[in-house]
Amino acid sequence: MAFSTGGSSSSGNANERKLQRDIPTDSCVRLYLSPVPSVEGDEDEDVDDDHQSQAALSIVEQDDSGEEVELTSVTPGTATTVTIVDTNHGVSNPSKTQYDEEVTDVTYVVRKHYENFETIDWLKDLMRNRIRHRNLRAQRRASWRQRFIFWFDAWSGWICVLLVGLSAGLVAGFVDIGAKWMSHWRTGVCTPAFWLNREQCCWGSREVEFDHVHSELCEHWNTWSQIFDMNELSVSAWFFRYFMFIFWSVIYSGFIVCLVVGSAPYASGSGIPEIKTILSGFIMYGYLGKWTFFIKSIGMIFVTSAGLIVGKEGPFVHISCCCGNLFSKLFPKYGNNEARKREILSAAAATGVSVAFGAPIGGILFGLEEISYYFPYKTLWRTFFCCMIGALVVRTINPYGNGHEIQFPVEYNVPWATFEVVPFICLGILGGLWGTLFIKTNIRWLKYKKTSRIGQYPRAEVVILTLITAFICYPNLYLRLTMPELIRRLVGQCRVDNHMDLCDYEREKPTGTATSKLYSALAGPGIHRAIWQLFWALIVQITLVIFTIGTKIPSGLIVPSISIGAIAGRLIGIITEQIAYQNQHLAILRHECGVSNEHCVTPGLYAVVGACAFLGGVSRMTVSLVVIMSEVTGGLSYIVPLMVTALAAKWVGDAFGEGIYEENVKLSGYPYLENRESFRFTLKAGEAVRASRSDETVPLACIIQDGMTIAQIDRLLHRHPHSIYPVIISEDFPCIVGQVQRRDLLAVLKSRKTQSPQIQSKPLLNRKYSVVSMSNLLNKSGQPSSLGMRRASIALQASKILKLHKLVDRAPIIVTDQTPMEAVVDMFRKLGCRQIFVTKNGRLHGILTRKDIIRLMQEANISKKLEH
Repeated sequence: MAFSTGGSSSSGNANERKLQRDIPTDSCVRLYLSPVPSVEGDEDEDVDDDHQSQAALSIVEQDDSGEEVELTSVTPGTATTVTIVDTNHGVSNPSKTQYDEEVTDVTYVVRKHYENFETIDWLKDLMRNRIRHRNLRAQRRASWRQRFIFWFDAWSGWICVLLVGLSAGLVAGFVDIGAKWMSHWRTGVCTPAFWLNREQCCWGSREVEFDHVHSELCEHWNTWSQIFDMNELSVSAWFFRYFMFIFWSVIYSGFIVCLVVGSAPYASGSGIPEIKTILSGFIMYGYLGKWTFFIKSIGMIFVTSAGLIVGKEGPFVHISCCCGNLFSKLFPKYGNNEARKREILSAAAATGVSVAFGAPIGGILFGLEEISYYFPYKTLWRTFFCCMIGALVVRTINPYGNGHEIQFPVEYNVPWATFEVVPFICLGILGGLWGTLFIKTNIRWLKYKKTSRIGQYPRAEVVILTLITAFICYPNLYLRLTMPELIRRLVGQCRVDNHMDLCDYEREKPTGTATSKLYSALAGPGIHRAIWQLFWALIVQITLVIFTIGTKIPSGLIVPSISIGAIAGRLIGIITEQIAYQNQHLAILRHECGVSNEHCVTPGLYAVVGACAFLGGVSRMTVSLVVIMSEVTGGLSYIVPLMVTALAAKWVGDAFGEGIYEENVKLSGYPYLENRESFRFTLKAGEAVRASRSDETVPLACIIQDGMTIAQIDRLLHRHPHSIYPVIISEDFPCIVGQVQRRDLLAVLKSRKTQSPQIQSKPLLNRKYSVVSMSNLLNKSGQPSSLGMRRASIALQASKILKLHKLVDRAPIIVTDQTPMEAVVDMFRKLGCRQIFVTKNGRLHGILTRKDIIRLMQEANISKKLEH
């Protein structure tokens, strides 16, 4: 906020002492330079003076972006003081200065808000947090209230992550239950209780049968043809069920795409690329807002129920970060400090993976490896606590119906053979190749949509895509299942009482009870039928996921990648099983499969490994991926195969480019500086400045230390719309002494334009240096005219020298022109710099911004590819 006021005799001795401390000894009009805006000087004020300063504040309004809006008028004949205030610390009472009325004094305390699509200043935010903590610690012994505030501030981080874990777990349980019920609604209804899904509906039935894909069939669950009294075996009944399947799919997708496009555009996509960018320090107002949270939570239910090839697990990261952003506003420690807020967001992002898969440890590693940019040690413990709370809530709700939080349980513990490393590596290679194929085609399709008419009709695009998906998927029993149900069947092991096609083996030895051991056997006709159906399902999912990811709906890529990998892995597992069974005489197989022939090859294990390979090929995760897959399936005995496959998929994928999240960040143009990529140029800072400047003849936009008029600064801001300006001594000697931000200069100019001009004829006419002629001030009768006086006032205001008291940051980051660019890039990464000033022989040579570094790194990557 900003306000203007005049000095008065009631300011008090404290203000006089502070005024004397601020005014220099020379008589030149200069910019008053200081380090980061100081609030420590305000602590020396008396209590009475603090009450007076609070009373001097005028009514302030704020817009949606968090920028403060001014102002009040000034007392006639006094200097104008515009003070930008941080409401957490108060403001010193402005008073008169010793300068004449040509000088406008501006006092700067602390700015805590950022503009939209702006990078935060990590150093300044963390320093401001330390000052705030020091103030609370110094005041904690003053009263019980101050002591309570201090301890509440100390525990606010744990309370905040507790609320985030609880809310994320509740939302995850609600979404999982709702999505399963609505997806089953497309095929039928539970007539005794319509709010139950098919699995729950058949729990109380005495006679339960299963179809070829192990879906429940009971008397309580009625298909749409049965509800309308149609013959189940007739062709018309089949087509009617086909129509209802397509009808409900279109209704679900049409509703949510209209809701997203019309009310919350930020709710589309998975949100992981944007979360990575936000955690790196980028401001995106509204992306983590309450409407985005609500609509995306509802949207995940409708989108997955519509049968589109998308997942709801990826968007859970976005949903959890929305919870973290909303709850952080309840605690000033995080709500008023963007750098500290990102600690909560990092914990929330990890919790999103924890509640989506029931993998708390994997969520923590996912946050460390893939998401977080700033992850201090204390944030690790809070993330651990938040993920634990989220997993406990999901287990309590039990949305999967299996009594625990594991989504795809593996209920076997069969040792894997040594020769199986070869097919595991092959799966990893296939996963890396598929990841590359998907990334290249999907990014190219998204670029094409931006320049074609298809991107202008997002609603029609989603509806048509839903029609095509439902039309193709219904005839295939495996595609008719939801993707979590399909994955659960693919990674499972065949039992004696399983009669689905995937378990149709020609057993030579009789089996007794359900717990009897199963032995390898030749594949029966059901296996052959399942192979062709799964192969068709693999082609359909690979094709449709390319066009579905990137539409204006909540869409995640994790579960589709797992589903495609599980299908490919199960097919390869069946083939490997049959080869091993028919060639037991080979030396490589005799030791593993020639003794008892019990579980020589487990096809379900190949589905788990394939899911890991294909997800790793898309996301390029390694450590967190292995832990997530181990927790999701519960198969801790298969960590080594998962490690082999994940590493092979990453190596193959990295040979062709970056992962999907990095490519989406580049496609959106976000200023995300990758902290794992090395800088391949052997440049100096001075050479990088010349490379970033397209026209070296144009001088740099700088603020002169000796002062500039309001008109000069206004002209500078319009001609050079930069976010920050260097402050130099003079044009002849451009030695940098500080930096000033554009938003602060705009606030000062706005205050000068909106305040009421005080028109006084006598001082105006008797000025020693007049900027208007006397003839322009007088009317025909020789008296001063109101129009002339107004023009004179405007001209005089524009000619005033702007003295920016404490507005300039005197501690900018400066390097010389001989500094290696590797060191400059590390400064941007580790210090979170927004810009770095480059000097040559003590003179300002240029400025390097985060976008310059990103562009130089992209050019380095392009040149490397051309060399190869």
